[in-house]
Amino acid sequence: MNVSRRPRLIILSTGGTIAMTAQAASGGAAPEGAALRLGAAALVAALPQLQDIGDIFARDVLAKPSASLTLPDLAEIAKAAAEAATSADGVLITHGTDTLEETAFALSVLVQVDVPIVLTAAMRRPDQPGADGAANLLAAARVAVSGSARKKGVLVVTDDEIHAGPLIRKTHSFRTHAFSSLPFGPIGYVAEDRVRFALSPAVAPPLLTFGAGAPIVPILEAGPGFERESLKALGAGAIEGLVLSLPGAGHVAAAAAGDLGLLAERIPVVFASRTGAGETLRASYGYAGGEIDLIARGLIPAQSLDARKARIALQILLSGGARQPDVRAMFQNF
Repeated sequence: MNVSRRPRLIILSTGGTIAMTAQAASGGAAPEGAALRLGAAALVAALPQLQDIGDIFARDVLAKPSASLTLPDLAEIAKAAAEAATSADGVLITHGTDTLEETAFALSVLVQVDVPIVLTAAMRRPDQPGADGAANLLAAARVAVSGSARKKGVLVVTDDEIHAGPLIRKTHSFRTHAFSSLPFGPIGYVAEDRVRFALSPAVAPPLLTFGAGAPIVPILEAGPGFERESLKALGAGAIEGLVLSLPGAGHVAAAAAGDLGLLAERIPVVFASRTGAGETLRASYGYAGGEIDLIARGLIPAQSLDARKARIALQILLSGGARQPDVRAMFQNF
């Protein structure tokens, strides 16, 4: 008699609200330390419906609020996910919501395998009314073991929506429907036990390799009349790269363009659009401070990446010793 093999799902816990409990003293939420009460095993035990999905294996990787994660932490999560993917039909990562978009993007350029790697999170603690963690975990588990999720890259599942990891953004500070991948929208959804995909990523992002350390790469957002003093202060500091979040398609005050050019002679300076959709232009505006002028001065357009994702990409590149020409060439792939 032929017996179908049950899917093998490995769940990796990294911390975040989904793994937090209330602290009596402060009334707030915090991880429970080394003996994290809602670590991977506890999360699985609290949701018996997971056993209907497949054979579940739980592992704790980290136990941090996501705002405390470092670039080496993201590399550690990527390594754990890649290792899990060698022996699983699906990998599910529980994570905090605050910087979920950075981790999802980092995994998408560090781990590219056929096995689904799915991230999920919660906006409310398990002890709060309307807690969303269990529902998100169950939906994400269904996606992670779904054959239709294979070869679709890193995915994020929240509120029954399936998002492409490189596109996800947190767009609300406290509501449960807090994530978006506009202007494209979710690429699929979960209805009861059914996983549905309406779209599929056309191409994978470039594959990057983490080296060591955490290169210092601040993000500087510019508005009207961008102050040259800010650039001078950064130029005097020990930064290894800079990401600019600029108005429109990548434009800055004319008075600051020269200082940016001088800075770009020393370190990679990447500029992104702050609009939240679209990408930086390359050949439309040639006035001082326009994107044509900035590129001519040595600045690097982030293409479709926003500033937060561009920062992760630049840090990973610099961690491996990439030089300016290497950085410029790689950003052309986004």
